[in-house]
Amino acid sequence: MLRAVVLVLLLANLLFFGWARGWLAPALPPPHSGEREPERLAAQVNPERVLVLPAKAASAAISAARAAAIACLEAGPLGEADIAAAETALAAARLPDGAWQREAAPLPPLWWVYASASPDAAVMRTRTAELTRLQIAFEAVETPADLAGGLLLSRHATRAEAEAALATVAANKTLRFLRVLSLPTPPARLWLRVPKADGEQQVRLQALPPEPLAGGFKACAAR
Repeated sequence: MLRAVVLVLLLANLLFFGWARGWLAPALPPPHSGEREPERLAAQVNPERVLVLPAKAASAAISAARAAAIACLEAGPLGEADIAAAETALAAARLPDGAWQREAAPLPPLWWVYASASPDAAVMRTRTAELTRLQIAFEAVETPADLAGGLLLSRHATRAEAEAALATVAANKTLRFLRVLSLPTPPARLWLRVPKADGEQQVRLQALPPEPLAGGFKACAAR
């Protein structure tokens, strides 16, 4: 009888040992199998992407990531009368002094190759027909009001560029109605630019109301 009890205990211990070691898996998973190897290793996602760095390299990586989060944002263009309200909004975003700067908006092309409007509709039809026959692109002018009804061939930044463009087309004697036109210089316009906004500042800037900021802050355009 004693021998049988000893044999049963021995078998029970062997079964427990095999179960604890995982020999009976998957029919009988071992205890705490979710926290043991190799199951945890098998559950990893893209383990080859995990890289353990020494402290110095880790600090450099963090600094690089922060630098990558820096962005240039700008609002505008704004008239002189709007700048004060816009900068008040910037101050409300808790940006430090010197975090933003004013930048003059470039002037639009102020020299046109242009044909004046004529009160005679037949004259305008003749002009547009001739430009179309010569395959010269043009557009009808709608603004400013005092030039409305005329024909615009091209816009230029300087008088010399406009005169060169006119000379190219005016060699044809049927286009003597064309001339170089100088537009009045518009009022100065400004951009408000935050060249190095960190992640937190970007969130605050883009949350500002768009009204005093010509539609709000957007990524800086290449100019």
